[in-house]
Amino acid sequence: MHIPVLLKEVLTAFESLSIDVFFDGTLGAGGHAEAILMAHPEIKLYIGADQDETALALARERLSPWEDKLLLCHQNFSKIPEELKKKGIKPNAILLDIGVSSMQFDQGERGFSFRVDAPLDMRMDLTQEKTAADIVNHATQRELELIFRDLGEEQKWRRAAEAVVKGRPIATTFQLKEVLEKVLGKKRFGEKEPVTQIFQALRIATNRELEVLEEFLPQGIELLTPGGRMGIITFHSLEDRIVKDSFTLAASDKWNTSGYRGHFQDKTPEVLLISRKAIKPTDEETDLNPRARSAKLRVIEKI
Repeated sequence: MHIPVLLKEVLTAFESLSIDVFFDGTLGAGGHAEAILMAHPEIKLYIGADQDETALALARERLSPWEDKLLLCHQNFSKIPEELKKKGIKPNAILLDIGVSSMQFDQGERGFSFRVDAPLDMRMDLTQEKTAADIVNHATQRELELIFRDLGEEQKWRRAAEAVVKGRPIATTFQLKEVLEKVLGKKRFGEKEPVTQIFQALRIATNRELEVLEEFLPQGIELLTPGGRMGIITFHSLEDRIVKDSFTLAASDKWNTSGYRGHFQDKTPEVLLISRKAIKPTDEETDLNPRARSAKLRVIEKI
């Protein structure tokens, strides 16, 4: 059973609201959704989106007691705001739980994990054409360098990219791991697996994770009704930085760029920062679910 992270904290973020429409952009197996629907019987419409059809099927079964309130969409969350605007639907609560789910990691055949030998896939949406193998085998060395440097924050990004190009064709996770270990080294006792950052970078690139998050944030804020709240859970610094910067700018009365002769231009704040610092899991939660260690929740309220 998939364990939803920061569940108590998510419920606390929305507990003061009387919710008509809830938009859950990363429904997954429905763990957060189930708890929210139980806590807010007043919800009239619960919109759940996910790229993973398997996850949607699990969520549909799990949430069957509320099927009359459900609208489930096989879609990336970044595409939903425009569709809701066309229908005149404005949620007063939004939740995103960003990144690959533990359920997807546990499906070794999906190619997310370097611990299982599988086709180098990494697609969250299996109807998408481009796989991680396409990037590994067809990107230029310079493109791979930038992916490994910017999305993986890998210190040996040049050597890693060079090794991948020399090791082509690469079809499986173990083949990629073997190629990378020649320049990154093998795991030592008590240390993180050296190929972790490269696998992360390829997953992010394959699914355009940072781009879709950046696309969604201003649309999501605009979509919220006044007094509505948005909570976003991230799992690594690249995602959290995007969310933090976007929320900070939306809450500011100044644009985050210098105006004429260095003067900042005034603007109207759009949101309040409910959590000025990221909310992190308790020790009790990380003991129960070690995968929650890196989770961070940030919450805003629409003015």
